[in-house]
Amino acid sequence: MKLVVAGGTIEYDVQGTGPVVLLLHAFPLDRRMWDEQAAALRASHQVVRFDARGFGGSDEGDGPLTMERIADDAVALLDHLGIGQAVACGVSMGGYAAFALVRRHAARLRGLVLADTKAPADTAEARATRAALAEKVLKEGAVAAAEANLPKLLGATTHRERPAVVARIRDLITTQRPRAIANALAGLAARADSTPTLREVRVPTLVLCGAEDAITPPSEAEAIQKGIEGSRLEIVPAAGHLSNVEAPDAFGRALAGFLASL
Repeated sequence: MKLVVAGGTIEYDVQGTGPVVLLLHAFPLDRRMWDEQAAALRASHQVVRFDARGFGGSDEGDGPLTMERIADDAVALLDHLGIGQAVACGVSMGGYAAFALVRRHAARLRGLVLADTKAPADTAEARATRAALAEKVLKEGAVAAAEANLPKLLGATTHRERPAVVARIRDLITTQRPRAIANALAGLAARADSTPTLREVRVPTLVLCGAEDAITPPSEAEAIQKGIEGSRLEIVPAAGHLSNVEAPDAFGRALAGFLASL
């Protein structure tokens, strides 16, 4: 389904009925990364997910894909669906967008799940690396993003034992538009430091992290958990930065337990 929002159109889908779970995808993927969770949750929850601008079936926006833009598009979708509050669950870039939701739309949150993400902004070195990758992607295509990101996105266990998962993530990356990847890299580089935001969270929060996450390691998850009063942390064994895709059963148990506690 398509929704016209400010300056573009986003593609989304809704499955199931019940309390609402809003799924925010990672970079440089799209909402298909949530297939296992959507299938598992739709018997008990209304699962809402969408492609960030430029990714999947959504139109490209102008300029950087900021975390605020993703958050505002999420709320526009909730408004369109007549939904007052949702549990927002974000992985990586989706987690950064969830922090933007806390800052801009806190009243719309019933709970938070922050997976394989971190609070601090990019360092100068990280911003330079993103800019260089964006330039390379625009010249060589999305395959350049796959080559740069795949080694880090997935954990050692997945690379060693789950070739189908590696192939799936490669396919998800290489089907994305180069301009969308470049716009997202610019938005990620420009994102705010969310460390002060941790103190603003007033809803139940679960922090998840793959034990083998090399991009936002468990130490970053621990810092988030310590910064959000009353939150809890669970480490997903044998998974890297895309813990929901690499270990969907373990991720799903943690997520379902948290949702049941609400």
